[in-house]
Amino acid sequence: MTTTDHPTPAPESSPPPAEMIRIANALATAKSRQDIEAAMDVYHPDGVLEAPPLGSRRAGATQIRAALKGFFSLFPDYSVTLDDQAVSGDTLIAWGTIHLTLSGNPGGQTPNGARASVPVFILFRFRDGRVIWESFNFDLASLCRQCGVPLAAFHPAH
Repeated sequence: MTTTDHPTPAPESSPPPAEMIRIANALATAKSRQDIEAAMDVYHPDGVLEAPPLGSRRAGATQIRAALKGFFSLFPDYSVTLDDQAVSGDTLIAWGTIHLTLSGNPGGQTPNGARASVPVFILFRFRDGRVIWESFNFDLASLCRQCGVPLAAFHPAH
């Protein structure tokens, strides 16, 4: 799916910075527990979840729920530590570290079972007190190295 299929939603009104941070932290907490229902309570029903390193863009509650289910099946012990945040206009950027163990056999590859730690930065926009857009960015090559699988496990063209 290309970005023209579902343009990044423009916020109708952004919450104050402290509320943006509270919402983003609530989503991080829910995802760190692999609590899909709690995460869905934070996403706006018309939300968009992008993971550029994975080439993924999902729009709407049904697609986001399915994406989270698939992600947590690959990384069942996923957690995120957000070290800090900054606000620019209607966008919050948060950065920190994701911790996760690759399970399953993506691309037919068998991971080494090691728990990986990878820097992450996440961009958020908000509508109606919920996340309307999230762009989840991390170093996929580093994750693959730590998990003992080639990048092609996630991007067969490489």
